[in-house]
Amino acid sequence: MPSPNALRDIEELPDLGITLSDGCRLSARVWRPKDAADNPVPVILEYLPYRKRDGTCARDALTHPWFAARGYACVRVDMRGNGDSEGLMTDEYTPQELEDAVEVIEQLAAQDWCTGRVGMMGISWGGFNGLQVAALAPEPLRAIITLCSTVDRFNDDIHYKGGCLLNENLGWGATMWAYSSRAPDPALRENWRDLWFQRLENEPFLPSVWLRHQHRDAYWQHGSVIEDYRAIKARVLAIGGWGDAYKNAVPQLVEALPGAKGIVGPWVHKYPHFAVPEPRIGFLQEALRWWDQWLKGTDTGVREDPDYRAYLMDGVRPARWYTERPGRWVAEAEGAASHMPHRTLHLTDAGLSDSPGKLRATVNSPQDCGAEAGEYCAIWLGPEMPGDQRRDDAGSACFDTAPLDHDTDIFGAPTVTLHLAADRRQAQIAVRLNHIHPDGASTRITYGVLNLSHRESQSHPSPLVPGEKVEIEVRLDHIAYRVPKGHQLRLAISTAYWPLLWPAPEAATLTIDRGEVHLPVRRTARKSECSFPPPEAAAPWATETLRDARNSRRREVDLATGVVSLVIEDDFGKLRDADHGLVAGSIARERWDIHPDDPLSARGFCHWTEEMERGDIRLRTETTCQMWSDATDFHLKARVEAYQNDRLVYERDITDRIPRDCL
Repeated sequence: MPSPNALRDIEELPDLGITLSDGCRLSARVWRPKDAADNPVPVILEYLPYRKRDGTCARDALTHPWFAARGYACVRVDMRGNGDSEGLMTDEYTPQELEDAVEVIEQLAAQDWCTGRVGMMGISWGGFNGLQVAALAPEPLRAIITLCSTVDRFNDDIHYKGGCLLNENLGWGATMWAYSSRAPDPALRENWRDLWFQRLENEPFLPSVWLRHQHRDAYWQHGSVIEDYRAIKARVLAIGGWGDAYKNAVPQLVEALPGAKGIVGPWVHKYPHFAVPEPRIGFLQEALRWWDQWLKGTDTGVREDPDYRAYLMDGVRPARWYTERPGRWVAEAEGAASHMPHRTLHLTDAGLSDSPGKLRATVNSPQDCGAEAGEYCAIWLGPEMPGDQRRDDAGSACFDTAPLDHDTDIFGAPTVTLHLAADRRQAQIAVRLNHIHPDGASTRITYGVLNLSHRESQSHPSPLVPGEKVEIEVRLDHIAYRVPKGHQLRLAISTAYWPLLWPAPEAATLTIDRGEVHLPVRRTARKSECSFPPPEAAAPWATETLRDARNSRRREVDLATGVVSLVIEDDFGKLRDADHGLVAGSIARERWDIHPDDPLSARGFCHWTEEMERGDIRLRTETTCQMWSDATDFHLKARVEAYQNDRLVYERDITDRIPRDCL
């Protein structure tokens, strides 16, 4: 047996076949110790649609060989219908996807080079399905590490938030429309062209699928582990970032699952050993402690770790991008944030006050209010963060505190209760908690949104009665943020949040006559209460750059029509793999148009170019989609074109109309 602390020589298998019971062959890339057949090891599974050959290579190279050298077999599987695997993918998190994962786990556990113990790790899609597979409780699955994920698919994914339609429903749907249009690597699959055409002919246009479920129905309940946390038997380490869309799952899992641990840093949607903003942490070392404890039975002390470790960020000036966030690490020994004391502030005509006062406020925001929201999910490393909120504050009803008389550490999920009436049957509300600097600059701390038809039930929403007063609660996202002494807090309320949310069919006016904000406030942390080792990683992915990456975001105003547009261009560059020679490149483009006076002028357009080259084979797909709406229906169009050596070899068009239902 090797010494438990000795690094082991590893080998890589680029295309290990896993044949499922229905005959579908999945392709896995494996890193494992060379002597695993003689000295079996646990398996760490990452199971994704994002292509191990030319998609997740950069992060795979930094991560999986590192674990393999420390006595694990890391298995990176392309899901059915993606990358170099056979079959077809019909949607995200389907029963088929999860059943396939269980079968993969059971087959891997039975290999002679595996000890029979399996862990599952992943970020985003892989974080989601890790939780969902854990809820199916396959016997070999002993532990998971879930990053940037959700426990509630309806409220905390890219489709809906507070019952409002996120424009990311179209944006990420366009991404998958492009991703799923790509062929396997011709070097690995002799029948690559047949598999490619099967995908092109059968791939679904997922925004249409998702838009057909505008309530929290059985479709969204499937895969939402919040429905029954008790089903999860594996040990869970949950990790997230304050710069990410998925801020809420980590504290929710810590509160719900005995023995679960949580870490939240300042990061966007990335693994924390190479994430931004800094500080990064030694994620691989923390993960190794988790795996060694639950997959090898080594006491690494993780059971004694604080339940919840979070980075409390110092309040800083607004910026579209941060390379670093000053702050400190704080720790909660038990639970996450539900036990925090709350400070209640009342909305009054004079601002936010510790005591109630008169209030009569109205708000009817321009339809382009929300221009400073930033990306729903910051991931591509361009100027994606929320900007200075003063522009959006100008279109909102705003309530300010007096300058704070001490540093205030907001730690948890603020809630806002409002008594209001609307003059339309359908309306939405966006609530932002902002940090106001002495010169007036406005930094968004956190936010929440609500479709007012969902005020009582997300499963059975009901329209408003114009003029009738209702009481609503808006839950803002979890955060850990320090507002300095002498600065102010602002609650900003708007009836539009474009381009983050699709607008209601009519411009509504809300009248508010009472409101409170409940702030979870932690004792002031004077220093860091826990620490992490510095980040480590394996050698970076070796590539040759054929086209540099470039990101841009710009706002345009048509002075003739008044239409305001956000134009996004993300060129991810073009690279050649230095090992096996595959060339891959991607370019994504989005455009979001709206007139400030007309919610029915909203329009979204997305266009992706995907390139692949293998020897004298050059493949390219061009995928486009667009969405608009009238008062009663959503309208969608999509097109896919496939080219081989610059010759059009496939094309398909889709059109769809979907009725609006309390949306």
